[in-house]
Amino acid sequence: MEKTSVFLIDQNLLPFTFNVHESRSYRDTCAAIKSMMVRGAGAIGAASGFAMAQAFMSGADIKKAKKAIEATRPTAQNLFYSVQRVFDAAINSADPARAAVNEAQKIADEDAESCRNIGKYGSKLIKNGYRILTHCNAGWLAFVDHGSALAPIYKARDQGKKIFVYVDETRPRGQGAKLTAWELKNERIPFAVIADNAAAHIMSRSKVDMVIVGADRIAANGDVANKIGTLEKAIIAKEFKVPFYVAAPISTFDLSCKNGKDIPIENRAEEEVLYQKGETKNGRIESILVCAPGSRALNPAFDVTPAKYISGIITEMGIIRPSANLIKSLINKKSA
Repeated sequence: MEKTSVFLIDQNLLPFTFNVHESRSYRDTCAAIKSMMVRGAGAIGAASGFAMAQAFMSGADIKKAKKAIEATRPTAQNLFYSVQRVFDAAINSADPARAAVNEAQKIADEDAESCRNIGKYGSKLIKNGYRILTHCNAGWLAFVDHGSALAPIYKARDQGKKIFVYVDETRPRGQGAKLTAWELKNERIPFAVIADNAAAHIMSRSKVDMVIVGADRIAANGDVANKIGTLEKAIIAKEFKVPFYVAAPISTFDLSCKNGKDIPIENRAEEEVLYQKGETKNGRIESILVCAPGSRALNPAFDVTPAKYISGIITEMGIIRPSANLIKSLINKKSA
């Protein structure tokens, strides 16, 4: 039988260990997505597309497989976008397995190219000496390549601009402190990790020139779902007149959601809040309880930032204001 493996960077081990995980079936890939071994809008989209291809290649019950893949991360629009594209390409082909693989690879290639263009357009907003705040991780780890929120930063660096990045730690899983910091260190871009609740203080001292974040789903009116904590950063940025930008490929837009209230918000296990994982002095990776024993926790994974707080959305086709008419026009232009 033809090999069906998908290879994924195990992001749960970063930044302490770099390991490539082999997912041999769509079920393995589903588990990788749900456990956040692979995470980030574009990376989830690519992985879910390949998971759908794995299902076609293995002769699985396709409708059951599609439902299982879509259940892994309910807020991530790129997941649904990719799964549907691969499903449609395969069922309308005389060779479903081959068509599914080809479409999944096409989605991955498009993701990398879209992020490259996001970097090109977004870098025009960044002036030499800018201090940029970001939240969560929307770099190349979160996409097939380049990233969304970090792509303009990488491009601006390549253009010779001096940049400093404030990296929100991004509780509860610490994607900023662990993943964005790891990327920026390897890219040799100056940065500092800050506690999530330090952003208001730093902005109030006029030490932030702009904010760039990613997105997991963008509603038809421009409301944006992103990692929990994004909303408060947007409110703070508005108060202190700091430009607040969202970077996302057009595949993250969802016209079926009229506004942010229609976006499903994933609630994850309370253990993510109650426990933290880190490396001990002797090099062991351990998970420890950081809350009072017996505590319960609530763990919404995302919040929704209303369009009124957003200065612009950086896409692969340019930068637009977050409005229903502009979004619809952009998507129609992309589809043409």
